[in-house]
Amino acid sequence: MARSTQRVSFTGHDDNLLAGIVELPAGTPNGFLVFSHCFTCNKDLKAIVRISRALADRGWAVLRYDFSGLGNSQGDFSCTHFRTNREDLRAAVAFVAREYQPPTFLIGHSFGGAASLSMAMELPTVRGVIAVATPSDTYHLANLLEKMNPEIVSYGEGSVSIGGRNHQIKRQMLDDFRSYDLNSAVRLITKPILAFHSPSDETVGFQNALINCGMNSVPSKSQLMERSLISLPNCNHLLTTKDEACVMVAEVADGWCRRYIAD
Repeated sequence: MARSTQRVSFTGHDDNLLAGIVELPAGTPNGFLVFSHCFTCNKDLKAIVRISRALADRGWAVLRYDFSGLGNSQGDFSCTHFRTNREDLRAAVAFVAREYQPPTFLIGHSFGGAASLSMAMELPTVRGVIAVATPSDTYHLANLLEKMNPEIVSYGEGSVSIGGRNHQIKRQMLDDFRSYDLNSAVRLITKPILAFHSPSDETVGFQNALINCGMNSVPSKSQLMERSLISLPNCNHLLTTKDEACVMVAEVADGWCRRYIAD
């Protein structure tokens, strides 16, 4: 019996209907993971699909979903920001708990990894977080967007081109990114973190992974025991330059997750 796929929907922030896909393994799942995508991406990003299906092939159930205003989800993207992402993630976790079983792990790519890390201590059933190519702060994105189009700040709104698509950005998004202290939140996480990052990541530098894992300074005892960093050599930010990278992420994540459900 092979894995199966289910299309689902649930209510996110501001009552937006969010679209998701659940990858179910053959037989009883080892546990459930909720997968959050990167900034302006969606649940159908090639790397997210490959990792989710590879995890399902190894016995894990995975929900991948679209944040408000992206992919097949309702909402105005220009009115979203980091806190609305957090609300959508909380809604996704609640949906999984209600319809399937309480999720055991969060996994996120890039900005979705940042949202996952920020929620780790707020979700009792979550035992750990898997962060793929994840930034260590949110304000750098605000700076980048303002540099791309200064009108976002001077006029309160402006358009930027990301990945060949134009997105309308409002100043409130930048203000929100600059107001959230992700670094402090991550330092307070006492749950396990597994980070994957490429030293050649052209979008989010490898230093971000060192910071998230507490390896940029003298780490605490808990960080040494509970934070792991896996290098993904010669990969770009979207993990499209090395096909085996997604399989590697799933294989290592599988063993790592099994360790923490066995405790």
